[in-house]
Amino acid sequence: MEINLEGKILITGKIVAETGLSIGGGTVGLDIGGLDNPVIKDAEGKPYIPGSSLKGKMRSLLEKAHGLASDDKRIWVVKDEISIHMCNDPDCIVCNIFGRTTRDKPYPSPGGNEIKIERKNVTPTRLIVRDAVLTEESEQRLRDMKTDFEFTEVKWENVIDRITSAANPRQMERVPAGAEFEFEMIYNILNESDKKNLKEVFKAMELLEHDYLGGSGSRGYGKVKFKYLKVYWNSRADYENGDVDIEQKEPINGEYTTPASIVKNFEKIIEKIKV
Repeated sequence: MEINLEGKILITGKIVAETGLSIGGGTVGLDIGGLDNPVIKDAEGKPYIPGSSLKGKMRSLLEKAHGLASDDKRIWVVKDEISIHMCNDPDCIVCNIFGRTTRDKPYPSPGGNEIKIERKNVTPTRLIVRDAVLTEESEQRLRDMKTDFEFTEVKWENVIDRITSAANPRQMERVPAGAEFEFEMIYNILNESDKKNLKEVFKAMELLEHDYLGGSGSRGYGKVKFKYLKVYWNSRADYENGDVDIEQKEPINGEYTTPASIVKNFEKIIEKIKV
């Protein structure tokens, strides 16, 4: 496969936590009376949204939207309990956006036998998702709120034993509703079909707004909204000429600053992407 970079789409904006956000960071050691699921934080103790969590959720939602979440041989088993879609269809939207690996993995069939799937049509991922960091305004707001911890709150929950009706209380750490995170995504354009597939990235954002990010989504956590989206186009010629500073450019999405409005007006927007 010949790979020619035609340019890069840069997407910036904010992710707003409309309900408490819980993306776990794991624990070191065992603390008596400690939290059941601490929030992931950076070296300065500030919560953030890992790019891997955001990208993985978007991929999962797109797989379901395209009917690709199944238990047949199109599913590639990454680890014992984690599976993602990966097929040999050269026109598969999900594989072209998120990449198709060269590695072959044995697939456990329903009968217990292993099927080895040969990977063809190898292609690199188009989408890069950075870690989303807490905005300075939200950082100050959370400091002023005097929450349980410097940037997070603790929510008490009860697990009810279905037999004895006994309550088992637990503490859940989460980022309070209203916190905002700055995010950045980069989408590589290698050919004309990549322009069309870019729409799927914004459709994934739409789906995520009506789903949840992080843990405990069925209990009300993790409702998010994407706001103030800006979409920039840097062509290959721009990189050759050093004309890549997005602060000196106008966003190609204009007045359309939400995922839904970008999807609705996508044809107008991609006219500005010259490959």
